Amino acid sequence: MHIEHLAIWVKDLELMKGFYCRYFNATSNEKYMNPTKQFQSYFLSFTEGPRLELMQMPTVPDTKDDIYQQFTGLVHFAFSLGSKERVDEMTDRFKADGFEVLDGPRTTGDGYYESVVLDPEKNRIELTV
Repeated sequence: MHIEHLAIWVKDLELMKGFYCRYFNATSNEKYMNPTKQFQSYFLSFTEGPRLELMQMPTVPDTKDDIYQQFTGLVHFAFSLGSKERVDEMTDRFKADGFEVLDGPRTTGDGYYESVVLDPEKNRIELTV
């Protein structure tokens, strides 16, 4: 058994697809559209692991969660980059490109080396070894 995919509701489907393709080398399928529901989505694939589904529908409301606070439910997902140096490089790249770094890079109490950044729509992404 394994996780097949994770899904995120987004406001700007093309922006988000571009972000994950640019920074994480994702490849995208063709856009799926359901005109009746005004729903559209992309499935993004990575070299390994689960896919990421980006979904957009105008009737989905904004989240009421404060992105700077922890809350119940799905809070982040992590990309394993393979080395501490790669975590440092990607964190610096996000910072230089104007994305917010919430934490790190650092070694956590349980031994993970990580940083936490926000994507263009303020979803938490953990970068780890």
